[in-house]
Amino acid sequence: MARSKEKSTFVCQECGADFPKWGGRCTECGAWNSLTEIRLPTGAAQSISAAPASANGYAGAQAQVTLLSEVRVQNTLRESTGLDELDRVLGGGLVDGSVILIGGDPGIGKSTLLLQTVLRLQAQWPCLYVTGEESLQQVALRAQRMEADLSAASQITLMSETSVEAILAHCARQLPRLMVVDSIQTLHTEGLTAAPGAVSQLREATAQLVRFAKRHAVTIFIVGHVTKEGALAGPRVLEHMVDTVLYFEGDPGARYRVIRAVKNRFGAANEIGVFAMTDRGLKPVSNPSAIFLSRHESPVPGSVITVTREGTRPLLIEVQALVAEHPGGNAKRLTVGLEQNRLAMLLAVLHRHGNIALYDQDVFLNVVGGVRVAETAADLASLLAIVSSFRTRPLPDGLIVFGEVGLAGEIRPVTGGPERLQEAAKHGFTHAIVPKANLPARPIAGLQITPIMHLAQALELL
Repeated sequence: MARSKEKSTFVCQECGADFPKWGGRCTECGAWNSLTEIRLPTGAAQSISAAPASANGYAGAQAQVTLLSEVRVQNTLRESTGLDELDRVLGGGLVDGSVILIGGDPGIGKSTLLLQTVLRLQAQWPCLYVTGEESLQQVALRAQRMEADLSAASQITLMSETSVEAILAHCARQLPRLMVVDSIQTLHTEGLTAAPGAVSQLREATAQLVRFAKRHAVTIFIVGHVTKEGALAGPRVLEHMVDTVLYFEGDPGARYRVIRAVKNRFGAANEIGVFAMTDRGLKPVSNPSAIFLSRHESPVPGSVITVTREGTRPLLIEVQALVAEHPGGNAKRLTVGLEQNRLAMLLAVLHRHGNIALYDQDVFLNVVGGVRVAETAADLASLLAIVSSFRTRPLPDGLIVFGEVGLAGEIRPVTGGPERLQEAAKHGFTHAIVPKANLPARPIAGLQITPIMHLAQALELL
């Protein structure tokens, strides 16, 4: 019997681009020595090319075209996970047939959170937990540490397998409604010769899981490893293939964990959920603003409270600044939780429009609690914290500040102004400095609001 011929292709391990021959550098992403040879049998290609052509000359059946007005839209039914913060990040709960990719540093709680979800849903949904990194005994020990009643977990099945074909064959027989794959880097498909974790294996394994989820309305959680930079390992095409991408944020050694929705086809992106790690697993934190505020006994220089907006949730955070004289050379600029390039821009605005030069001062900015702030509403709070530390003058207690600072020194409005002020009043703040365009139409009880239009006005007030 003659062996089938094999075709070689070279795949970039950084971006997933395919090339017919090897090269020292990937022309798509610029990475050096990242091309790996993958041998593919030509049987699949021949079977596709041998498909009968339709009357119009193209292979396969003719695609159907439907008018947009004729498409029936149904309300998406959601199932609660039993964890309020996870439901918030997912957009209200789980959707049948959705594929959710979750990433984070090792030991931050990905497997713990998914096992908790399976244990809470097993009464309503048949669940399958596929582990490729841990043994079945390790999963059972984790469930015991959560004090789960294993005798009542009758609809949870465990599977230690790394072959995608074997996993999907079992799912075709059992048809669970929820499946957890831990992790995608350990899976491999029999049709490829590359090692597990290679770009081609990641892409093909994820594609098979996504097709199975859509065809059989199975909700699938996929655990992904992260790189040193904190991004999901493998090509970015994985994030485009799935419906939702969640990231764990925070220090694995800290108590609190933050889950952020980077992409969500069924809800708002950049929504966050806050959890506290306990000996019984992850516990949702219903009022996260309280844990991100230091609540000093007396006002201290360099500390300002602002209100950021994460998805649909207003969140109170503390911005701390430390300004110290630099002995010589280039002064240091360091941020934790904020964009460092924006700090350089804000210092230039402070010099030009506030007449405060800090070219000979080291400036350090930090967001308390490990929260990462990506919006511009923290600009004004950052500048006031810097000035407070530089002048060694604490800001008044009970003050809340937010607003975007432009290059001309103007204070620009931000979205969700009334919701931010309501959140501040709920936590007992009595005074607010906000952009004039964010002044609410109706006064807020217990909160005195001062509108400003320029950075110089904020410096004069303080």
